[in-house]
Amino acid sequence: MTAKVINVGIIGQGRSGRDIHGNLLVQLPEHYRIAAVADAIPERQERAKQEYGCKAYATWEEMVESEELDLVVNASPSHQHFPISLELLNRGLHVLCEKPLAKTPEEVDRLIEAAERNNRVLAVFQQSRYQPAFEKLREVIDSGVLGRIVQIDFSLNNFARRWDWQTLQSNNGGSLMNTGPHPVDQALQLFGEGADPQVLCIMDRANTFGDAEDYVKLIMRGPGKPTIDLEISSTCAFPHEQFNIQGTRGGLHGSSEKLEWKYFAESEAPEQKLTREPLFKSDGTPAYCSEVLPWQTGAWELALPNGKTAFEHMTEKLYLMLYATLVEGKLLEITPQQVRQQLWVMEECRRQNPQIYA
Repeated sequence: MTAKVINVGIIGQGRSGRDIHGNLLVQLPEHYRIAAVADAIPERQERAKQEYGCKAYATWEEMVESEELDLVVNASPSHQHFPISLELLNRGLHVLCEKPLAKTPEEVDRLIEAAERNNRVLAVFQQSRYQPAFEKLREVIDSGVLGRIVQIDFSLNNFARRWDWQTLQSNNGGSLMNTGPHPVDQALQLFGEGADPQVLCIMDRANTFGDAEDYVKLIMRGPGKPTIDLEISSTCAFPHEQFNIQGTRGGLHGSSEKLEWKYFAESEAPEQKLTREPLFKSDGTPAYCSEVLPWQTGAWELALPNGKTAFEHMTEKLYLMLYATLVEGKLLEITPQQVRQQLWVMEECRRQNPQIYA
């Protein structure tokens, strides 16, 4: 048995607060206990009482004033993430905030300052850092078998029309703020530390009924860094694979379920040298560069224990990481400083698209 069970309060019992956070927390009874929830809808309050055996409140203010909580999960609507998280930190509470953490880098700075001033933990629910396919992808890259990484493609595409609250700019909606935090976080991890990337972004409103974008083409590059090509589209009737990596000795492609890669070793490749003269075949006719490389291959398929879904696996790993921070004093693996860079990229994307973000 673990030494401490963390008492949690959840703000919101919608698609995130209940279906993601509540669903996972009840699976970790040795680490977490849902002590209370806050939701304005009475039916959701009653359902939470029955499902979690917890107390329920109409407002988050009433919840935190009435309960002794070790952690508050902020699963409120996106545009409320920043002000509520700021108030929670200033009230001396540890916070796990859903994505997007805020809208701008300046808002993240204020959250970081409040967390440091109050000696509280500010964590962000960027669980895709623990996506099994992404972890395997990083392992292959880090092994060096693909050589220097030249380009990395992320594609999160489908064909869909959307008309809910997350299509509105006033709610911090749009594809970049809704879907983007996950691939942008992954992309920045592969881009590497040191400097902010150069950003080129094209946005469009296509199938959305709201005023925020539902098409994003984002290019990130920098000296000595791989070029990142990230696409989020609701107008793609024939979706691309989620991952495609190009390296100087091979490549990798695939999805969250399956990856394949191939590469060659320099020591096993035919020896070649630059020639400035035209090439000819043995019969004297013109030739083109041609060689047979000794390809080696690898493959990976998703296989998780205990019948967990990949989403549950990612969520569990994030919560166990956070537990180690709160109870054992370990450093956060996903920091608000890293998320600040993500939001800097997103702000630059909006700046480059005044036709949408005037």
